[in-house]
Amino acid sequence: MSDAAFQTILARRSIRQYTAQPIAPHEIRRLLEAAMAAPSASNRQPWHFVVVTDRGTLDSLAEAHPHGKMLFSAPLCIAVCGDHQNEYWVQDCSAATENVLLAATAMGLGSVWLGVHPREERERAVRDILGIPPQYTPLCLISIGYPAERKEPRTQYDESKVHYERW
Repeated sequence: MSDAAFQTILARRSIRQYTAQPIAPHEIRRLLEAAMAAPSASNRQPWHFVVVTDRGTLDSLAEAHPHGKMLFSAPLCIAVCGDHQNEYWVQDCSAATENVLLAATAMGLGSVWLGVHPREERERAVRDILGIPPQYTPLCLISIGYPAERKEPRTQYDESKVHYERW
């Protein structure tokens, strides 16, 4: 792994404060390309993404999610949804989400993962606000913007969590 890739991984932090600068359409496209480059079981790619830039919709999501208040200032939210008829949709959509988070960091953007699934009340609220069809379940919301706060890169390596050969 290149040092730059490793540094991006360490630099990825949950950023909850943003400037008012909008995210350009070509940047949104790059984030989505990164998402869709994620691995998926049997390459089924059960994901769908709802891109939200409308201030009213962002505010509705901020009100609906108990930990989503940063969406009141975020210029972008990507809802990651999966076809729940695919047995590995959670894993596949989680990989896509992590790709977005890492891509955002590499692009100089801040982001935070807001869990939706498996909380039924959150799923229902997000589904209603975004008009998500019944076959799809919102896994999470990703709040994205130009950071108005800075956090230092870090490692959370913990040797006590590592087991070699057997537990």
